Amino acid sequence: MATPLTDQEKRKQISIRGIVGVENVAELKKGFNRHLHFTLVKDRNVATPRDYYFALAHTVRDHLVGRWIRTQQFYYEADPKRVYYLSLEFYMGRALQNTMINLGLQNACDEAIYQLGLDMEDLEEMEEDAGLGNGGLGRLAACFLDSMATLGLAAYGYGIRYEYGIFNQKIKDGWQVEEADDWLRYGNPWEKARPEFMLPVHFYGRVEEEDGKEPKWVDTQVVLAMPYDTPIPGYMNNTVNTMRLWSARAPNDFNLRDFNVGDYIQAVLDRNLAENISRVLYPNDNFFEGKELRLKQEYFVVAATLQDVIRRFKTSKRNCSGPLSFDSFPDKVAIQLNDTHPAMAIPELMRIFVDIEKLDWDTAWNITKQTFAYTNHTVLPEALERWPVELMEKLLPRHLQIIYRINQIHLDHIASLFPDDMDRICRMSLIEEEGGKRVNMAHLCIVGSHKVNGVAEIHSDIVKRDVFRDFNELEPEKFQNKTNGITPRRWLLLCNPGLADLIAEAIGEEYVKDLNQLQKLNDLVDYDAFIRDVAKVKQDNKLKFAQYLEKVYKVDINPASMFDVHVKRIHEYKRQLLNCLHVITMYNRIKRSPIKPFVPRTVIIGGKAAPGYHMAKMIIKLITSVADVVNNDPVIGRKLKVIYLENYRVSLAEKVIPATDLSEQISTAGTEASGTGNMKFMLNGALTIGTMDGANVEMAEEAGEENLFIFGMRVEDVAKMDKEGYDALQYYESLPELKQAINQIKSGYFSPKQPEMFSDIINMLFHHDRFKVFADYESYVKCQERVSALYKDQREWTRVVIKNIAASGKFSSDRTIKEYATEIWGVEPTDLKIPPPSEPREALEETARALRKN
Repeated sequence: MATPLTDQEKRKQISIRGIVGVENVAELKKGFNRHLHFTLVKDRNVATPRDYYFALAHTVRDHLVGRWIRTQQFYYEADPKRVYYLSLEFYMGRALQNTMINLGLQNACDEAIYQLGLDMEDLEEMEEDAGLGNGGLGRLAACFLDSMATLGLAAYGYGIRYEYGIFNQKIKDGWQVEEADDWLRYGNPWEKARPEFMLPVHFYGRVEEEDGKEPKWVDTQVVLAMPYDTPIPGYMNNTVNTMRLWSARAPNDFNLRDFNVGDYIQAVLDRNLAENISRVLYPNDNFFEGKELRLKQEYFVVAATLQDVIRRFKTSKRNCSGPLSFDSFPDKVAIQLNDTHPAMAIPELMRIFVDIEKLDWDTAWNITKQTFAYTNHTVLPEALERWPVELMEKLLPRHLQIIYRINQIHLDHIASLFPDDMDRICRMSLIEEEGGKRVNMAHLCIVGSHKVNGVAEIHSDIVKRDVFRDFNELEPEKFQNKTNGITPRRWLLLCNPGLADLIAEAIGEEYVKDLNQLQKLNDLVDYDAFIRDVAKVKQDNKLKFAQYLEKVYKVDINPASMFDVHVKRIHEYKRQLLNCLHVITMYNRIKRSPIKPFVPRTVIIGGKAAPGYHMAKMIIKLITSVADVVNNDPVIGRKLKVIYLENYRVSLAEKVIPATDLSEQISTAGTEASGTGNMKFMLNGALTIGTMDGANVEMAEEAGEENLFIFGMRVEDVAKMDKEGYDALQYYESLPELKQAINQIKSGYFSPKQPEMFSDIINMLFHHDRFKVFADYESYVKCQERVSALYKDQREWTRVVIKNIAASGKFSSDRTIKEYATEIWGVEPTDLKIPPPSEPREALEETARALRKN
């Protein structure tokens, strides 16, 4: 049985946050002062807290640069297969602390900043989040980059450098108000512009077809793609990979050569039109908005990236020495499509191979299929991308022709297998005819990829059984599951140092790169001192977060209360309304019996609604209105508080998740593809109340269903109800507490000045609730009673917490990426450490030889 380490053993350990060392600290202070002087041109008399942040960021970045250059030299020498992760979103958050941790510099930086008379936390708070994503899909991409670097893969993230990321959310009078996220206003110390690699991207134009000649795409409008590189450090392995984000630039002759009637000023002003492509992130999560600008963004990132990929392939060490052949392309290049957003990469690569490189169609198509793999992220029909043919014909006429040809060959194949099944042929076509011709981008991805994966076991089953059933019957070997994961560097070491250190004291530090080692904590589940320590870390985190809330929201938080947290994008399928009904139910119970014992709760709900999503915005207004009533009722006192967490984002998740007791994961079964917030809470010592949906199913499998609070309909029950019909009224009439809560909302109890305010919500709940909130109400409320009962027994609660942490190892993105690497990309993770910049070039070449041998 594992026992916690003695003090002496602890002292022997090098902390997971790096060695301090006198020389190290002196060097960092010197670097800091140098940057304050030479980079920021300030002295200590006039420097602002932001200046100090930038000075530190540049100092830390200095330690990345040598390793970054070294890594790229190493890849050139070893010439491994490259992995390209294409995504329209990378939700990176802040970079400073993550970089210090992965380079083993955190303790030394802490000490240096302390000696300089500054406060590290104040400096860290100056950094803007890189909010280039909406939620799960974008944050997953960021976690994957961290894991790919940590596993020593030659991997690149490719996306768009949006000038404005996800909007900042303000809550005014209980309503969401959006503000532009001008995240680059003060500059970004982590990026390096690479104008020397600027590339042209073409739009519009027409296809010229002369007899016997290949079609030519002519008379196009050109936009330039300017790359900005951001370093991605692996954890303590000297690997620094690259995320390359493209920014749109107008060419210098833009609008001047074509129809220059002498309006030079207007022509220069019109450059904005081209540069709008990378102006702003579309703020929709799980919803398709078929706008021309969005299709431009999707093609822009794809066209620039593929030119870069092919340039790198052509100039690789191997291709420089011999004759060029594209036959080896799939052996040297793997491209992962993060959802269908970068799907235009498939026809674009075909266009390059056929029109430019003059490959024959069949050869080009075989190479293309072997190169691409596609990850599906949702089964919600409103989220699937279906682009109008008319729009594509205008914007990308050559690509539409290529898609038609891909489809023709595909449908001929289907027809040869199922000659009399016209229905099947229609269902499987890349072109949908009903209600205007559209290109089904998911079908394009499936046909053009050699592997397709879902993101949790239950989701991958639904993909195979329902959504893409016909395709699975055709090529079952193409479909896989890759359950999502999270990086333990950001989501444990960085956000919860108290827990990370406690675990390191108990089982050593190896778990940071091998999260399965957390299973060793099962040996300590009955060890009283360890139970007390885990509970103390949680209590400290709660106190710290309560102080933050009191500072920001001016509310009195009871830190002894259960922190019941529901943070994610606001969407009907995620059922924040179900949580809200439970809050009203608790409120009514306290009002009914004010002296009856009640386990105190602070219910924290947060998340952004897409600006055009009326129902989601109404849900926010309902929650804030309920909060106003609950928080100001003297009968309720400190028993129940409701907080709406404004502007939920990566840096706020890092604060709230470590302080959470109860994690709400309550989507209707079969709607949340995976979820990753659920994993972050589990790793940070919260218990989960949830449905059997997404990765919750596997969490219950790993920890034992008895150690999660599982409630509600399963996928089969939902399907049955869909078949037989869902009657909301029946639940309303038979459940008195539900009836009371709904009547209060309906009558204006929570909106006395506008009693009708929530009529749209009520109408939806009774007449067109696709997500069946009432059907799971009773089960949910009863399950919440079990939660409160266990919370009263703090020792038993903490034992269950330890079991959950011990079972969370599967949900490391390191495990996910190992599976992608070996089962999809055909590459092997390596723990070879690239020699640091201080070692001679020969050491680098030796390591490269070792990698080639492997």
